[in-house]
Amino acid sequence: GGYILLGTTYSFGAGSGDIWLIKTDADGNVQWERTFGGREDDRGFSVQQTHDGGYILLGETRSSGAGEGDVWLIKTDGEGNLLWERTFGKIGSDLGSSVQQTNDSGYILIGTTENTGWKDVWLIKTDAEGKLLWERTFGGISWDNGSSVQQTRDGGYILLGYTYSFGAGSSDFWLIKTDREGNLLWERTFGERGWDEGYSVQQTSDGGYILLGYTNSFGVSVRWRDIWLIKTDGEGNVLWERTFDKRGDEVSFSVQQTRDGGYVLVGSTAPFDVGERDVWLIKTDGEGKLIWERTFGGRGLDWGSSVQQTNDGSYILLGGTESFGAGGSDAWLIKYRP
Repeated sequence: GGYILLGTTYSFGAGSGDIWLIKTDADGNVQWERTFGGREDDRGFSVQQTHDGGYILLGETRSSGAGEGDVWLIKTDGEGNLLWERTFGKIGSDLGSSVQQTNDSGYILIGTTENTGWKDVWLIKTDAEGKLLWERTFGGISWDNGSSVQQTRDGGYILLGYTYSFGAGSSDFWLIKTDREGNLLWERTFGERGWDEGYSVQQTSDGGYILLGYTNSFGVSVRWRDIWLIKTDGEGNVLWERTFDKRGDEVSFSVQQTRDGGYVLVGSTAPFDVGERDVWLIKTDGEGKLIWERTFGGRGLDWGSSVQQTNDGSYILLGGTESFGAGGSDAWLIKYRP
């Protein structure tokens, strides 16, 4: 009933930046915390509780590995103590964005790998001990980024990121469906002339997919960015799409289907030329129509990174704040009941 948080700290640990894992109780009080890293910059991006009650962590390390940066997979027990770790990388800069435990107790990882100056989406499958089973890359002659992965009900995988190699504009959402071995089944791009970047995907109860990111091709503020929510069927065909903006610069990185069949998303909103940014929480119905929204923040830069519906029907938000806390930027955990 508590919460597990993952991010990066420059205040504690061994080096420039370290992966920071925090466990709280149901009221957000810290029970324990752990840092992982060396003398260089190490960053944490994704965490999930595993079947054994421990945790799987994914990020990037520049302290160890083969190249300028490597994908770093870390397994801990239920108290955050290290059980094992693996790095995956080549000569260039590689990082891991999202991890999920799979039905066979192994792990699926998505990230980005550098290849002769360009970047490709990188999908990695491991066994339960983090040993490589297979890997796949997806990309073209430009920069392509992998943001989010989930195992689908047919045993395959759904991937979301963004591509500069394909599509209609500068960058487009890139949705990729694979079989259980990571072989491409189909792909779709979404976007127009501007910058459109996808960051979060989830299979929905009807077998389709919900995609989230931002766009400056559509919406009111095409000079800036708007939150972009897209619903597809099981083949990746668009059923509907919605943009959300407050006539400023808006981005979002996390979406989840809620128990009422709607969606909750979190990101941030910044008024034009003010120098402030607030956490923005949005709840929609099953068609993506706005039901309610809330902002949280102060006079500094505040942002939301992750949201989940809790057992009591509330929402738990994770992000960062420069308006509150001890100084610089702090991790910010918010529990909100509408």
